[in-house]
Amino acid sequence: MTQEQGSISSSAQVVVDLPCETGEGPLWHESSHTLCWVDIPAGTLYRFEPVTGMNGVIFQHTGSIGGFTIQEDDSLVIFSDDGAIARFQEGEVETIIPGIEALGGSRFNDVIADPEGRIFCGTMALDDGTAHLYRLDTDRSLHLIYDDLTQANGMGFSPDLSTMYLTDSNTFRIYRMRYDRTTGAVSDREVLVQIPEGEGVPDGMAVDSDGTIWSARWGGGGIFHYSSDGKLLEKIDMPVDKVTSLAFGGENLATAFVTSGGGQDRGPQNGELAGSLFRLDLGVTGRVPFRSRIGL
Repeated sequence: MTQEQGSISSSAQVVVDLPCETGEGPLWHESSHTLCWVDIPAGTLYRFEPVTGMNGVIFQHTGSIGGFTIQEDDSLVIFSDDGAIARFQEGEVETIIPGIEALGGSRFNDVIADPEGRIFCGTMALDDGTAHLYRLDTDRSLHLIYDDLTQANGMGFSPDLSTMYLTDSNTFRIYRMRYDRTTGAVSDREVLVQIPEGEGVPDGMAVDSDGTIWSARWGGGGIFHYSSDGKLLEKIDMPVDKVTSLAFGGENLATAFVTSGGGQDRGPQNGELAGSLFRLDLGVTGRVPFRSRIGL
């Protein structure tokens, strides 16, 4: 991987000034033209309306929310503590999986729906340092994909849907894998990007319509732009240190919405706007996110 020769200062605009501890999981809802996002440890799921500038709570969980997807019927699938998975619709919560024994004391982290409505769902490390990647199929069956990760994080698909990307934060890696749309199988995992220690931790990601990768960097103060072969193209500086994830939305999917963390300790290190939601123009467009179809 080629390191950047310089950084580009962003024109990031804060759109929701909230001191979230771990703002995360931005996901564009195309039919309502809104953005859903979450503060993980607070278990608070928000909906932001770009046209009005309004941001409101749509679901308050009793535990954390590591990740979520939007279903074809507009319900939400929510991934939480101890491997618990639930479906939320119109104020009602339905348990899909009450918990996973192997995840006791841990929680789900980043998740993503695939084009067939399955969900790839990653976890945080356990006491032994092990994290997992699962695939939740539309029939609600759960399949272990990897059990040798440290912190499963940002995921994405190439535009031709032949490749899936996966971030493993605590090894400072972004992997690429062959992806089979028909079966949901992934194979031939290899390191695409290896980030030097001391330069922040790779977090959430987005893949644009051209197939390049935008990786948020916790403790890295920015968004790192990579080609599909892992070359670092540029760094976009952000006004906060703990940049957690991003998603494309808005008109023509031309706006990048960026989440951040560290709001419990705003100041010189994390930034005075730490934990807020931002938007900026990266000069590219995204793609409509896939919706899950669990139990539908």
